Amino acid sequence: MKLIIINGPNLNLLGTRETDVYGSQTFEAYFNDLKKKFASIDLVYYQSNVEGELINKLHEVGFSFDGIIINAGGYTHTSVALRDAIASIKTPVIEVHISNVFAREDFRHTSLIAPKCKGSISGFGMDSYRLAVESFA
Repeated sequence: MKLIIINGPNLNLLGTRETDVYGSQTFEAYFNDLKKKFASIDLVYYQSNVEGELINKLHEVGFSFDGIIINAGGYTHTSVALRDAIASIKTPVIEVHISNVFAREDFRHTSLIAPKCKGSISGFGMDSYRLAVESFA
């Protein structure tokens, strides 16, 4: 099984960014632990702050991978283009958020991509990614 985790804008700053919301662990450290826990799964990681690069990656892997886990960051609430990219591919996508978006600002309560995803997981910290991997496994 081959899965990719795609992180969007500002998630490259995990570990230093708003640690009260996102914790103090870097994503790279968490990803290494995740790869050890799921050694039988080919896990790939990609991050970009650029909307078009995220769309290009979805197009690239959206017909050959077994699953996509995406944390689109702020683009979750604004990007019709990401929604359309997810709708255009065959690989199932799970939307992930580290924080509970429903306990935050009102504008975070609407996800444009969720209706095109297999499911959504939020509020479990970095373990939101683990739960998504487990759902594919």
